[in-house]
Amino acid sequence: MKKLLILTLGMMGLSASAQDVMTPELLWKLGRLTPIGLSKDGKNIVYKVATPSVEENKSNSKFYTIPINGGIATEVQDTKDLVKNKNLSSDGKYTLSHKEVKVDKVLGKDLYPELKKADAQVYDGLNYRHWDTWNDGTYNHVFFAGNNDNTVSTDIMKDEAFDTPQKPHGGDEDYIWAPDGKSIIYVCKKKSGTAYAISTNTDLYEYNIETKSTKNLTEGNLGYDTHPLFSPTGNLTWLQMKRDGYEADKNDLIVRFKGTDINLTAGWDGTVESFKWSEDGKKVFFIAAVAGTKQLFEVNFPGLTKIAVTVKQITTGDFDVTEIIGFSEGKVILARNDMNHASEIYSYEFKKKTWQQITNVNTDVYSKLALSKTEKRIVTTTDGKKMVVWVILPPNFDKTKKYPTLLYCQGGPQSALTQYYSFRWNFQTMAAQGYIVVAPNRRGMPGHGVKWNEDISKDWGGQVMDDYLSAIDDVAKESYVDKTRLGAVGASYGGYSVFYLAGIHKNRFKTFISHCGVFNLQSMYGTTEEVFFNNFDHGGAYWEKDNADAQKAYSQFNPINMVNNWNTPILIIQGGKDYRVPIGQGQEAFQAAQLKGIKSRFLLFPEENHWVLKPQNGLVWQREFFKWLKETL
Repeated sequence: MKKLLILTLGMMGLSASAQDVMTPELLWKLGRLTPIGLSKDGKNIVYKVATPSVEENKSNSKFYTIPINGGIATEVQDTKDLVKNKNLSSDGKYTLSHKEVKVDKVLGKDLYPELKKADAQVYDGLNYRHWDTWNDGTYNHVFFAGNNDNTVSTDIMKDEAFDTPQKPHGGDEDYIWAPDGKSIIYVCKKKSGTAYAISTNTDLYEYNIETKSTKNLTEGNLGYDTHPLFSPTGNLTWLQMKRDGYEADKNDLIVRFKGTDINLTAGWDGTVESFKWSEDGKKVFFIAAVAGTKQLFEVNFPGLTKIAVTVKQITTGDFDVTEIIGFSEGKVILARNDMNHASEIYSYEFKKKTWQQITNVNTDVYSKLALSKTEKRIVTTTDGKKMVVWVILPPNFDKTKKYPTLLYCQGGPQSALTQYYSFRWNFQTMAAQGYIVVAPNRRGMPGHGVKWNEDISKDWGGQVMDDYLSAIDDVAKESYVDKTRLGAVGASYGGYSVFYLAGIHKNRFKTFISHCGVFNLQSMYGTTEEVFFNNFDHGGAYWEKDNADAQKAYSQFNPINMVNNWNTPILIIQGGKDYRVPIGQGQEAFQAAQLKGIKSRFLLFPEENHWVLKPQNGLVWQREFFKWLKETL
């Protein structure tokens, strides 16, 4: 069968004279850029750069402005007066903020004040812990206050045991002023305990600051309603998923216009990640995964006319557009990255379709490095589908040599595998240590149609495993791949994939690395915090004996049931405060490997969660990762 092979070089080219390559130590010195926005006068871009300090074990941040057409960046000490304050009401009278408020008594010393040294916690329902934090009875609440010293701030969710911003990762994007400054729109999942743990039903609520009344604006929708934003002409817009309990459902763009909700992306076979209105209110620009990248799209807004709604892809290329910052004179200001370059700010001119790089946070570093090559390869799956596979080749690649090769298994499981730049699962660093990386857009990923995205649900160990093996088997046919030195690595669902492949790989792989992977679906169901995820992806609970989907998941698709086939070295990495994939998953897997006499290692980060965030821990992670590969591959 003829293969389609598309070869693209790194975005800045490969320097023939460059001798250095990316290392874990250098990776942890790179600046990490976060856009803040355009200045009030529209002439400058404001952004933050966080630089990790391994010595101090923290990141240090600085703030900058740079002309919108490029130029010299200027450090600034305070940004609050440089950009428009979204938390300020249109009349300038009030400001929004949020903070934690004690609502429930769950601590022993709360319930029994005379027992001040008690460290007990009492719960009557689930959601007793989330992500990496135990529920201590406090909740995020939104406040508004007048802009004078005599006004007391008002809690718009007083006595409510609900969170806005949403935990664990929500911020002030979860609440906004209405254009008239008389009401506040906010995102909230108004469910508690067990009901909270099994649902994704967030809604948009409107709080009237004069009447102190609240109404649900999206009561009819049972899935996620998030990211509220008003258009320049005053139309409420948000992202919406339809099904309760399905966190990876198609994310559509909804506009409420004259009392009617218009779904602008209903007829488009994709899922929206983020969006911003054009300045004239006639179009919405959004970012979405497509064919192994993330690109900028636009959709027209026809109102209630008979004009057709049309979605159009604006940008193309082997890179990811990650954020829409703003617009200026026929240009859009974006954040962009690729597998060889961390995020920088660019402008894109619509008419000429040309790019200009504005910031250069890490340009000098990359200019001294030999960069990886990335190939987009199309592989035919066992069921005849065409699958995008990224192949990342070592710097100064020589096709006459043979290289050890890693199959990278993406997490999610419905997360896009694109041209992203991770500071942990960093393909550039892996390739720079002499490994070829094979990264398939297997079943379950957005960017290839809604059905492809959803096909992984209730089929974790099915077709997707064939997709993985199809990818590595196809690339392994190349003369430059050392077929005797193949490894498989991944985190979260990718870690599950590693555990599962360890039982079915038939000696393809010489080593495995699983980070915070799901090992035992049954104990996972009993200890993870967002139960809705397991209910949807596995079909239900393990005790539902008449539920065919659930029984198949907990038996046929459960890695623990195939440990008898394990015979390959495995490194197991686990965060002690990971409540999404709790510590027992890694412990069970390591214990099984050890008792079977398999070379194995357990790398525990007691204070880290599902991720590794502290600089020194991050560097330990990198060093142990490559140390294990050197020992076993």
